Amino acid sequence: MTMSVLTIVRNRKGHLAKLIEGLERSTRLPAELIVVDMGSTPPVAVTETAFPIEIHRLAAERLPLAASRNLAARHAVSEKLLFLDVDCIPMAGLIEEMSSALAEHAALICAEVLYLGPEDARGLWNEEDLKRRAKPHPVRPFPASGVRREDNAGLFWSLAFGIEKSRFSALGGFDEAFTGYGAEDTDFGFRVQAAGIPLLFMGGAGAFHQHHGSEDPPLGHFDDIVRNAQLFRARWNFWPMEGWLRTFADRGLIEFGPNTLTVISRPSRLLEKFKT
Repeated sequence: MTMSVLTIVRNRKGHLAKLIEGLERSTRLPAELIVVDMGSTPPVAVTETAFPIEIHRLAAERLPLAASRNLAARHAVSEKLLFLDVDCIPMAGLIEEMSSALAEHAALICAEVLYLGPEDARGLWNEEDLKRRAKPHPVRPFPASGVRREDNAGLFWSLAFGIEKSRFSALGGFDEAFTGYGAEDTDFGFRVQAAGIPLLFMGGAGAFHQHHGSEDPPLGHFDDIVRNAQLFRARWNFWPMEGWLRTFADRGLIEFGPNTLTVISRPSRLLEKFKT
C-alpha cells in the first residue's frame, strides 16, 4: 500500500527539513514526497533521501493554498494521499496507520496533531520525548487509537489528513475560488460532508506541530480573510473564522453582523499598532 506525501511551503526551509527527517524515520517510507514551493526566496532545495522528492513551484502574491494542494495531488503517483503542512513532523507510524485506515474506510481522515513548545525539536529529537512535551488541541478530541466519526465538518483541519486520490479528484479538490489565506479547508470539509463522505479522526500515530510565531488576529491576511469569509457565507449561509471577524470588528476594521460584513478601515495604517 504505497502512499504519496504532499506538502506546500513558502520560506520555511527549517520546518521542511524536520518534516523530511520525520519521513525518513517512518516505519514505512512514502512512495514520494511532493513539495509545492509557493514562492520561497531562494527557491526550495532538498538533499537526497531514501525516497524521491519532487518539487514544483507555484508563486503568487497571495498564498495559493488551495491551488498548491491541488497541484501536489495531481502529481502524486499513489492512490493514497497524505497531506502534511510543512510545520508538521510525522510520527514514525503515521504513514502505515493512515494507509491502513484508508484501506478500511472510504473517508476523509484527519490524524491527530500535537503542539510543540518553542524549544522542542530545534536540534536533535526523539519521538518519545516529543510525545511527553507536546500538547493536544484543546477542542479537537482524538481517540487513543483507531478512528472515530466526527460529524462537525467545521472541525476538519488541513494540517495532517489522508484521502484517496480518486475521491479527492472527484470532489474537485480544494476550491481555488478561495485565494490567499483562510476558509479553503473549512469549505473542503463541508463539501466532503455534502458528498456523503464521512470525516474520521484517527488516534495513535499522528504528527507534531513545530512552534512558530504567528499574528493573532492575522492582520497581514486581512483582505484574504474578508474576501474568503464572504465567499464562504454566500455558499454555506454562516460565517467561518468568526473569532477573527469579531476581533476585526472590535478593532473598528469591519462592521460584522449575521448577514453582512462591511470593511470600515483596512489595517495597513493600524498594522504596527495591533501586531502581536
